[in-house]
Amino acid sequence: MNGAPAPIVVTALFGSEDAAWFERQRRAHFPVAHNQVSAHLTLFHHLPPSIAPELKHRLQAETRGQQAPEAQLGVPYSLGGGVAYGIESPGLATIRTGLADAFAGLLTPQDSTGWRPHVTVQNKVQTAEARRLLAQLTIDFRPRRITIAGFAAWWYHGGPWEMLSRHMFA
Repeated sequence: MNGAPAPIVVTALFGSEDAAWFERQRRAHFPVAHNQVSAHLTLFHHLPPSIAPELKHRLQAETRGQQAPEAQLGVPYSLGGGVAYGIESPGLATIRTGLADAFAGLLTPQDSTGWRPHVTVQNKVQTAEARRLLAQLTIDFRPRRITIAGFAAWWYHGGPWEMLSRHMFA
């Protein structure tokens, strides 16, 4: 860990083909100056560093010997100044709810309110540019199955993230 304890971000990891596809989308549409991390699906934006051991234990318990939850690419939608693809996965939502319940008293308002799983492929652009991309992605959209391969926990230092742990499904 670099310097003072940092908050923890938790993401779902995609299978290699899906990760590469999301990354191509992000590289094509996300402003380079703001694109500091790879395409990701955030489960939690800000967990306290003090729970790192317990978090790793819980993520390991959710994945070790377990089949990955089914997931599907959802329709793209507006973020105002950007665009995201929704991710539909009742199984992933159940896991996230269990983790949220376990850490309920430690969650920030952003993490304790409704979770809307998504992958941001464009952000921090003018609204008109985002509308154009949304129209393009909507025309080309085809739902398809995607692979949730596991989870990762990351130290958040304000820029690129530092890996804390990785937990893969069977």
